[in-house]
Amino acid sequence: MDRAVHRLSRLLFLSGLYLLEGCTSSSDDGSLFPLEAGRSWTYRVVTSADDPAFEPYNETLLFETYQSSTELGKPASRRRSSSGSEYWLRSDATGVYRVASKGPLDVVPQVDAEPRYVLRKPYAVGTEWVASTTPYVLQRRNEFPRELRYLKRYKSLPMKYRIEALDQTVKSPAGPFAGCVKVLGRADIRLYVDELFVWRDVPITTREWYCPGVGLARLEREERSPSKFIVGGTVIMELTAWR
Repeated sequence: MDRAVHRLSRLLFLSGLYLLEGCTSSSDDGSLFPLEAGRSWTYRVVTSADDPAFEPYNETLLFETYQSSTELGKPASRRRSSSGSEYWLRSDATGVYRVASKGPLDVVPQVDAEPRYVLRKPYAVGTEWVASTTPYVLQRRNEFPRELRYLKRYKSLPMKYRIEALDQTVKSPAGPFAGCVKVLGRADIRLYVDELFVWRDVPITTREWYCPGVGLARLEREERSPSKFIVGGTVIMELTAWR
């Protein structure tokens, strides 16, 4: 695949990773995931495979929030990524959630069948919610397409999220942030374990830190593989600049 096209493809999926993942109705919504127009976030993204034969990818991803839109019937904050994808988000008494998305090839926004939560209230340890995900790192060694995310059976995996901790401190290139909320997500993907000659559920995990007045400051994702025919790895997103 042409390198530029491959890079765009990766950015599109990383955009989705960030937003699964309106007007704010309460200050804590806007504090942990700001939705007001004029805000922007720049991330350094490093994707590494567990096999050294696969070179790591180092990328930059920019998100910007624009004026609230009513094209979906009710006000929703519109957020755009440097990959060309757009997202519409709202917040209310239940939390912050996405209501629609639009890829570079879409003519109109694709409305979500049900809200896809970024953060669910109450913002307390133990709060849980479910949103779909897809593998971003796992890839086959000798088959095409290599990335498992292109296979129909892996396009939508339920990931269970849980607020794991409060008052966390996060260090990033953009600076240290205090009072952050840590969210843990886990999804199971069924893979063939060749050494045992069986299919087994293998965990995909993600850890996210949302900080007051900033939003997402860091994301870590692990996709390990027990099969010698499938390569796993990690994704690390770090905030490098914001306003």
